[in-house]
Amino acid sequence: MSFIVLLGGLFVISGGIFMEGDLEATPGTNAAFLGLGALIASFIGTTGASMLLVRPLLQTNRERKHVAHTVVFFIFLVSNIGGCLTPLGDPPLFLGYLIGVPFLWTLRLFVPWLFTVALVLAVYVIWDRRAHARERPSDLERDAREVRPLRVAGKLNLALLGGVLAAVALLPAPWREAAIVALALVSLAVTDRDLRQANHFTFHPILEVAALFAGIFATMLPALHILQARGAELGVREPWHFFWATGALSSFLDNAPTYLTFLALARSLGLPAEVAGVPHSLLAAISLGAVFMGANTYIGNGPNFMVRSIAEQRGVKMPSFGGYMLYSGAVLIPVFVLVTVVFF
Repeated sequence: MSFIVLLGGLFVISGGIFMEGDLEATPGTNAAFLGLGALIASFIGTTGASMLLVRPLLQTNRERKHVAHTVVFFIFLVSNIGGCLTPLGDPPLFLGYLIGVPFLWTLRLFVPWLFTVALVLAVYVIWDRRAHARERPSDLERDAREVRPLRVAGKLNLALLGGVLAAVALLPAPWREAAIVALALVSLAVTDRDLRQANHFTFHPILEVAALFAGIFATMLPALHILQARGAELGVREPWHFFWATGALSSFLDNAPTYLTFLALARSLGLPAEVAGVPHSLLAAISLGAVFMGANTYIGNGPNFMVRSIAEQRGVKMPSFGGYMLYSGAVLIPVFVLVTVVFF
């Protein structure tokens, strides 16, 4: 319930912020959207950042035909990798905070965050330059003609997002969840309905995510209990072991409870209890594995499916589940190998 309340609150509030405009959809402009999203994801959540920026990104690229890869990289960076610097950024880190990880501990992950974001952005720019060159000249001319500067409406919701951050940082359960629900209701009450209509806001994406992840949480429990009971037999002891083991399960089950399972496994090893009962290096590996590799599939993290659903509502032909994994396998797995070599 905490997981869904947090995602739902961020979804509703960010849906009341309308960014109107149509920038020229160059590789540089698109990379700026992705970089900004990766930066703010840690502070308004991967869900909040995704819902805030995906619509203006799609609006900016509406004249182009080759758009699906931009949405995929958006999921990589804004819906996942960007959210590792605060507990509000991604649900696994939120759960870690609930069980004793200091709120500011995640700032230790800044260097691997910057390294990974920079690598994935560099790959995107190369990819989008080639895609941009394949666009029809008439579409590019139309894109250049129809430029309108960005305008932000519904600014009160930015303050409400700050309220969610404060609730997560300061309030215990159940007051935290009550505060998030209250802030979402305030957003629904005070935001002009025209803004939400302009955002094409509906509850369909969050309801789809709630149903999907309720099923995942229920059906994965036996597998996770087995892992908790017999996990020590797997020989998972080194930081790079935890990075890849946490990431592999996060890709297909869900990164939030997978994070807790491997944190419990790390605690059982009897290593120095530097933070939350484990060494800093193991917690960093578990945190990065859960956050980064949630990008490997559509079901690795809640916002992934929401972004796909919104893009398809806007007429973008998104890759299938397997097609998306071809993207992540080609782009992310080599990047994660480099992260392993450099940091673990």
